[in-house]
Amino acid sequence: MKSTLPIFIILSLLFSLTSKAQEKPDEWTLEACVKYAIDNNINVKQSELDQESADISKSEAIGNYLPSLNGSASNSWNSGLTQNVTTGVLENQTTRNLSLNATVGVTIFDGLRNLKTLQRAKLEQLSAQYSLQQMKDDIALTVANSYLQVLVNKQQVDLLKEQNKVTLEQIDQTQKSVDAGTAPEGDLLEIEATNADEQQQIIVAENSVRIALINLAQTLLIEDYRNFDIADESYDVPLTDILNNEPEEIIAKAKEERYEVKLAEQNVELAEKDVEIAKTQLYPSISGFFNYNTRETGAERIEQFASIDEDQPTRVIGQVAETGQDVIADNFTTGFRTISPRPFIDQLWRNDGISYGLQLNVPVFNGFATRNQIKRAEVNTMRAEFQLEQAELDLESNVYQAYVDAQAAAKAYEAAEKAVESQQLAFDYAQQRFNVGVSNAFELSQSKFRLTNAQNRLINAKYDYIFNLKVLELYFGIRVVEY
Repeated sequence: MKSTLPIFIILSLLFSLTSKAQEKPDEWTLEACVKYAIDNNINVKQSELDQESADISKSEAIGNYLPSLNGSASNSWNSGLTQNVTTGVLENQTTRNLSLNATVGVTIFDGLRNLKTLQRAKLEQLSAQYSLQQMKDDIALTVANSYLQVLVNKQQVDLLKEQNKVTLEQIDQTQKSVDAGTAPEGDLLEIEATNADEQQQIIVAENSVRIALINLAQTLLIEDYRNFDIADESYDVPLTDILNNEPEEIIAKAKEERYEVKLAEQNVELAEKDVEIAKTQLYPSISGFFNYNTRETGAERIEQFASIDEDQPTRVIGQVAETGQDVIADNFTTGFRTISPRPFIDQLWRNDGISYGLQLNVPVFNGFATRNQIKRAEVNTMRAEFQLEQAELDLESNVYQAYVDAQAAAKAYEAAEKAVESQQLAFDYAQQRFNVGVSNAFELSQSKFRLTNAQNRLINAKYDYIFNLKVLELYFGIRVVEY
C-alpha cells in the first residue's frame, strides 16, 4: 500500500499558499468586500493577464528593431569504408569534422511594418488597461448591490424584532386587562395572532438575510458561507448634487470617464492599425546580413616531402662552358606522407571566412493573399466602428436610465419618509385609543401592520436610492469606493 504522507504534505502546502494568497480582512465592510472581490475575481485576473500579454507584445515590437544574431555548431564523426587519401586504398577509418557559424541579420526596410507594429502594441496595451478598469468598476458595482441588499434585509429583521417587542408588551398589558375584566378575551387572541404572524415574518426575513449573505459570498468567491457576515454598519443617503446636472452633462462626462466608449475607440484604432500593417506587405523589403564561419577536423593531413636519393645521391644539372666540368647537385626525390592534424585554434584561424550582403524581396503575386488580408482588416475596421457607435448609444441609454431611476428613487424615498411619519402618528393615536378602551385590538394591529409596511418600504427606498446614486455617480467618474 502506498503511503499517503507525501500527498498530505503537498495538499497542506497548497492550502497554506492559497490561504496566504487570499488573506481575508478582519471586518467585511463595503470597501473591504470590493477590494477583496477585485483582488480575487477570476475575470479580473484574466484581464490582468491580458494586460501582461499586451506588455509582452510591446516588448516584442521593440525587439523587431534590433538585429538578429544566431550561432550554430556542428561536430560530426564519419566512420566506415573510405579511401585513404595517401595510399588510395579503401580502409575502415573514422574522421571527425567541426564547423562553426554565426550570422547577423538586420531589417533595413519592410514597408514601415515594424513601426506600425510598435504603434499597435502601444494601442493594445492601453486597450488592456481600459478593459481591466472597466472590469473592476463592474465588479465593484455588483458587490455594492449585493452588499446593500444584505443591509436592507438585516434592517428589516431589526425592524420586525422591534415591532414584535411592542406586540409582546401589548400581550402582557392586554392579559392583565382581560384578567381584570376590563377587556374582552377577543382582544388578547387578536394580539396573539398578530404576534404569531410577526414571528413568521421574522423567520422569513432572517432567511432572506442568509440568502443575501450567500449571494454576496459567492460574488466574493468565499466558500465558508456559514461563518461569513458583513460589518454592522449603516449608510445614510449621501449628500450629492449629481441630480442637479442635466443628463447631457452626465453623458458628456461619462464619455470621458467610462471605459466602455474608450475601449470601443481603442478597438477602432487597433483595427485601423491592422489595415496599415496589412498594407505593408505590398512594399518591397530590404535586409542585410553578415556571416562568419570556420571549421576544424581531426583527420590526418597529407604532406609532400623531399629527400636525397640513397642510390643516386647526386645528379648532373649542367656543365661549365669554359672547362667542360659537370655541375653537380643533390638528387632529391619527392613523396607524400600523413601527419597529425594542426592544433584546434590554429585550424579555426586558418579556415575562417566571412560573407555579407543585402537581400531584396519584392512581392509580385501570392494568390491574392495580401489583398484579401487587407480587405479582411478593412471589414474588421468597419465592424469596430459600428461597435463604437453602438457603445455610445448604449452609454447614452444607460445614463438616461440611471438618471430617471435616481430621480424616481429620490421621490420614492421622500414619499416613504412622509408615509412613515404619517403611519407613526396614526399608530400612536391608535395606541392611545386602545389604552383607554375606545378601540379594539384588531384596529391597533391593523395600524401597526400599516406602520411596519411603511417602515419596510422606507428601508427599501433608502438603499434603492443610495444604489441608484452610486450608479449615476459611476457614470460621472465617481467610484463606489477607491481601489
